Amino acid sequence: MSMTESLRRVRDAYAGDEERPLAGYLASLGTYAALVGVAALVGRRRGVRLPERFSAGDVVLLSVATHKASRLLTKSSVTSVLRAPFTRYAGAAGEAEVHESVRHDGGRHAVGELVTCPFCSGVWVAGALVAGRVFAPRVTRLVMTALTAVAASDWLHIGYDHAKQVSAVPS
Repeated sequence: MSMTESLRRVRDAYAGDEERPLAGYLASLGTYAALVGVAALVGRRRGVRLPERFSAGDVVLLSVATHKASRLLTKSSVTSVLRAPFTRYAGAAGEAEVHESVRHDGGRHAVGELVTCPFCSGVWVAGALVAGRVFAPRVTRLVMTALTAVAASDWLHIGYDHAKQVSAVPS
């Protein structure tokens, strides 16, 4: 049995009656691994040393920045232009966000899932921010601080709107 036939059998056994883009997922995983590998090689060539550890504050900053960046990339109305080749608009979805359905044609499906899923893209965003902290720590800390401020601002806007609605209800 050839490798292609073996992979086809695995795909068919996994997917059942559904069409799952395993080849697209494999390409995504390969791309991510290649990017991490390139970053490691560049870092080694430049003599960049990894931090001994990240402080709790760094982890919180990274976490909030990753959350905000992944929401902006996967759900924001403004960034829908980046997702449009892989998705279709399906309607508004909350505060300044849109809901999109993934296109099911070819490799677009796997990319569409990645660019519409904040959980999936969060891995890529966190990887990029961590690499940034190693290669360009000051600039990356600035970007992470700005993203964290925007996330805090979002929560304040939502809280403010909620407080207005609560205070407008007659007693």
